[in-house]
Amino acid sequence: MQDGAGENGERLVFEGPLLIVGGGEVDPGMLAALAERAAGLVGADRGGDILMAAGLVPDAVIGDMDSVADRTRFPAGTMIVALPEQDTTDFEKCLYSTRAPLTLALGMTGGRFDHTLAALHAVARHATERKIILIDGHDLAMGVAGSISLRVGAGERISIYPLGRTQFAGSKGLLYRLEGLEMVQGQTIGTSNRATEDVIEITVAPGVQDPWLLIVDKRLLDAIL
Repeated sequence: MQDGAGENGERLVFEGPLLIVGGGEVDPGMLAALAERAAGLVGADRGGDILMAAGLVPDAVIGDMDSVADRTRFPAGTMIVALPEQDTTDFEKCLYSTRAPLTLALGMTGGRFDHTLAALHAVARHATERKIILIDGHDLAMGVAGSISLRVGAGERISIYPLGRTQFAGSKGLLYRLEGLEMVQGQTIGTSNRATEDVIEITVAPGVQDPWLLIVDKRLLDAIL
């Protein structure tokens, strides 16, 4: 990890997967499993307390600090990054203050509906510059900018949700094909498609396309990683 963080400052840099933990619903077993995979642990405000309660020491706690129980409880090695601006959520503050090849986010969905929508908003804003996977007790949702090929296994549920406007050029291995389909929030989405082959391919059309979410069962985390 590299020191220094802030909206206009140098980001915290992690060489491997980064796990950001929020203040929403967090399954202890899932948290422990993801922490073993992570090169870095960051608490989004109250997420720092959740990490500590699980016996995990965060590399950093980032947010406006309105929900952290006690900043002094964190070890000296934990960086406290207080960002008072109110234009973004604590999750997005974590995103613009860090850099990592892959970002896993737990405790951002479920619970309060407005928090879930805010997490999707953050993914929509940052998916073109980094790989982000939202994980909860049931599903995982990966922000995708462009096309993707993935081994998921035949029969798996595949849902596709636009984070703006995305034109798809084609697909392979899906029950309902995507050729020429344009998905737009509030108009056309792709809930509960299904894989007909072990490997699926989803291709977006040429030109500028908005990011989209690939939503699958949380069991497929290993396949996505």
